[in-house]
Amino acid sequence: MLKLINIGFGNTVNADRIVSVVSPEAAPVKRIVQLAKDGGTAIDATCGRKTRSVIICDSGHVVLSALQPETISGKTSEEDENE
Repeated sequence: MLKLINIGFGNTVNADRIVSVVSPEAAPVKRIVQLAKDGGTAIDATCGRKTRSVIICDSGHVVLSALQPETISGKTSEEDENE
């Protein structure tokens, strides 16, 4: 069954495709985001807000979200408990 996680502003991500949810502050994460933007695999779901988390998917896509990483990982955990 498809499990979608709300990442803010009506945007969702397939929970089964998420590899990690990280803070955008670290230099290696900034590098990953820049490479994804250059390669066309970055998805900006912030709706103009500040990027507070970076979601790395197994497809190589990098999703930028305005929600905190703790909030997104909490939603992922809630989905697991509901099953």
